[in-house]
Amino acid sequence: MDVSRILSGLNEAQREAVAAPLGNQLVLAGAGSGKTRVLVHRIAWLIHTEQLSPQSILAVTFTNKAAREMRERIESLLGISTRHLWVGTFHGIAHRLLRTHWHAAGLPQAFNVLDADDQLRLVKRVHSELNLDEERWPAKQTRWFINAQKDEGRRPEHIEAAGDLFLTTMVEVYRAYEAACARTGLVDFAELLLRSHELWLRHPDLLHHYQGRFRHLLVDEFQDTNAVQYAWLRVLAGEVLSVTAVGDDDQSIYGWRGARIENIHRYCDDFAQVQTVRLEQNYRSTGTILGAANALIARNADRLGKELWTAGEEGTPISLFAGFNEQDEAGYVIERIEHHLNQGFQRSDIGVLYRSNAQSRVLEEALLRAAIPYRIYGGQRFYERLEIRNALAYLRLLVHRQDDAALERVINTPSRGVGAKTLESLRERARADGVPLWDAMHTCVTSGGLPARARSSLAAFIELIDDLQVSVQGLPLGTLVDVVLERSGLLAHHGAEKGEKGQARIDNLRELVSASRQFDTLLWADEEMRAEVEGSSPLAMFLDVAALEAGDAQAHEDEDSVQLMTLHSAKGLEFPVVFLTGVEEGLFPHKMSLEEPGRLEEERRLCYVGVTRAMQHLYLTYAEMRRLHGSDHFHKISRFVREIPPEFIQEVRMNHAVERPFTGADSLGGDAVYQLGQRVRHGTFGEGVILNAEGAGRQARVEVQFDAEGSKWLVLAYAKLQPI
Repeated sequence: MDVSRILSGLNEAQREAVAAPLGNQLVLAGAGSGKTRVLVHRIAWLIHTEQLSPQSILAVTFTNKAAREMRERIESLLGISTRHLWVGTFHGIAHRLLRTHWHAAGLPQAFNVLDADDQLRLVKRVHSELNLDEERWPAKQTRWFINAQKDEGRRPEHIEAAGDLFLTTMVEVYRAYEAACARTGLVDFAELLLRSHELWLRHPDLLHHYQGRFRHLLVDEFQDTNAVQYAWLRVLAGEVLSVTAVGDDDQSIYGWRGARIENIHRYCDDFAQVQTVRLEQNYRSTGTILGAANALIARNADRLGKELWTAGEEGTPISLFAGFNEQDEAGYVIERIEHHLNQGFQRSDIGVLYRSNAQSRVLEEALLRAAIPYRIYGGQRFYERLEIRNALAYLRLLVHRQDDAALERVINTPSRGVGAKTLESLRERARADGVPLWDAMHTCVTSGGLPARARSSLAAFIELIDDLQVSVQGLPLGTLVDVVLERSGLLAHHGAEKGEKGQARIDNLRELVSASRQFDTLLWADEEMRAEVEGSSPLAMFLDVAALEAGDAQAHEDEDSVQLMTLHSAKGLEFPVVFLTGVEEGLFPHKMSLEEPGRLEEERRLCYVGVTRAMQHLYLTYAEMRRLHGSDHFHKISRFVREIPPEFIQEVRMNHAVERPFTGADSLGGDAVYQLGQRVRHGTFGEGVILNAEGAGRQARVEVQFDAEGSKWLVLAYAKLQPI
């Protein structure tokens, strides 16, 4: 291949990053600057020009979608298969290592990966064993604690409780949880990274082997790495491997889930002779949008620094709308959406962003009233759906009878008379004997101790799973899944649900069969993939992929629809038209950001991410009064808006009955004039403030929030309100 083809179409900074000599490199890739293109062309350069073998390159991403896109683009560019190239997520690569070196990692060969839902089930079981009150010690809180400790590389013995009741309790649960996982051969997501990191540290021979195998590491979204991921990379790279780190400290917005912005700041100190390249040319947004984004993010201290620019047009000013309340704000958003749809934009070209999920309700209601299809981006994904989780649990039991989480999920789905009391008896037997629930179930059936009906139900479940195991032996994976769905009773169970919901569940189960068939085809076409997990089975491998994909692959939606999402969900996306709603102090930036060091700067980065999602048109909207959690809040405009130079912003007004001042003079036959936000007095209800208004003439109504009586709608002709 001609070198010019690899460098073709790249700007000067992109070419510098792609063609850099082997060594450590930091690529500061601004929003919309083509970072994926640089990563793909860098890999092509390493293979073609530096003569690196595909097997000697390891590329780490944060999503399976990004990994698949990278593979496809490399294959298209080089015209070669990428099956020998190590491209995957941190968790996916760690899982691959543990499957290959299960014994050295201290795991059973047939270990199973817990998804978030089943991890929560296991935590609840541990809580029950320790007699913890769920109200005082919520299982979700414990799950968060355990995962956070693992993300920091800490085992229970590394945590100093120092007499603190919360820490003492959490460490006790963490220790019991680890014991339960070890007893039943289960590994959660956070464990994948921590255990693979410990694999390097405890087995220098393995570390040396992989340092000899790999020559170059590439890491995408470097600013999102947490403590254990960064440590994993540093240990693997050592003083031997060169690293290309691609990221943007200005888009580090996941501190709340463990990401450490200091990792990208430390990179140049922790790795030798780092060359820094800045990708500042933006191919997404107008000059006006970029000018606003640059001015906003410049307020943050300790930045690595860059200035986005575009060779494209300056574009229209950013529109700033102030609504009286959230209904007014939503009405303006709808009016502008309809305007852009009439101008030829697709609904999917429009993104409506908000800081808090609680803001979506009013927007959704307004979209429904306007009959504009919409979708909450990041909704329930395929492998997270109830019917799919149930099906996977049955399949997991075929592979690993000791999977307690799977057993608890389906032992009474469909209903077979195994109630909560019977299940608790099983748990007690398992604890007493120190065995998994499956073994305890056999003991309860054969040795008594349970009512005859309960023993019969348990025996029927054992027979079902054992019979399924025999009947699917030797079947292709797709046929196997089909048989399990039918004979387990899941198809009949979910099909019995009325209406479209039941049909949707059946369709999803059928799609699972299709997914398993597709996986089987890919598996048998890839000899290296099969060889890496010698001793496993196609079903076990499929279950691992399903667990790793859960929470990653977006559910498909055919209908063109407006996209609603939180600002955190918007990262990585772009829309020709963007509405950034609720830009108010206390909401965005969130009031809690003022109480923790570093949080305000992360909120500003979040705003920067929101602004740079817009390609052509950007709207900033806020409400002077917003009802949140049942109370009315009067907010000032967000400081982030005030930090944008006024030359980039145009304040707008809308011809809307709620937004503008109104008069009741005609209907009252007098000269009383009222405005939204005005305080008034009523003869019965006392004093209050006017929140809303609708209609005209004698039927004009106002909503008044009275100090003592709450909110009431009144007809102006009869209310006899007195302005204060």
